[in-house]
Amino acid sequence: MIRSLWTAATGMEAQQLNMDVIANNLANVNSNGFKKSRADFQDILYQTSKLAGATAAGGGEVPTGIQVGLGSKVAAVQKVFTIGDIRATNNELDLAIEGEGFFQVTQPNGEVAYSRGGAMKMDSTGRLVTSEGLAIEPEVVIPAGATQISIGSDGIVEVLEDGSNTPTEVGTLELARFSNPAGLKSLGHNLYGETVSSGAPETGIPGENGMGTISQGYLEGSNVSIMEEMVNMIAGQRAYEINSKAIQTADEMLQMANGLIR
Repeated sequence: MIRSLWTAATGMEAQQLNMDVIANNLANVNSNGFKKSRADFQDILYQTSKLAGATAAGGGEVPTGIQVGLGSKVAAVQKVFTIGDIRATNNELDLAIEGEGFFQVTQPNGEVAYSRGGAMKMDSTGRLVTSEGLAIEPEVVIPAGATQISIGSDGIVEVLEDGSNTPTEVGTLELARFSNPAGLKSLGHNLYGETVSSGAPETGIPGENGMGTISQGYLEGSNVSIMEEMVNMIAGQRAYEINSKAIQTADEMLQMANGLIR
């Protein structure tokens, strides 16, 4: 009887973590370039009372055996890197990646991080930076006299300077991709870090060797579906509730056992 109490408790713990994942997805429904997470569940240890295939009385063979499971757990919380909705903003520094790839940014500690968020800005020196002020890698600097910025689908950045009708190339944006993007480590601020599981980054020009292309004046939104998350929330809530009912029922059975009179 005690076993059922602990088994149901593991189900409640797993559903609590599942709800935490869903809540984070919903909280970031308007975060540019955000990728939703998904909790993957699996069963845990089993207690074996009788082995399948054991010899039965009379020389027969036990066909199925007796195994009782001890609950469930969350095996992984995986990032889902499907492309979010791409919307027009008409802002010349808003960039969306159509296809595979990440923007590369330099963190304060000098390490490179990766992002799908394309809401770029310019700092006081004209460098292209993220909303957090992190510089794009490789560095692109917009001249002070630039009146128009053009970023091609291949990442080439050109500007029109005051008094000139001929565009001047000032840099090229490169993208990075990974053999296993789900293995990237979430750093917050729409950034991801390389891990052993993700593999080493492969960098290249947008539109070449399978890299996505860049669309200027567009932003990629979150890939979170509110309807899907609400359905997952209802299912998780009901699973949490039924596990709590199992604990309540096991407690009532224990109470009846304790109340037996010889």
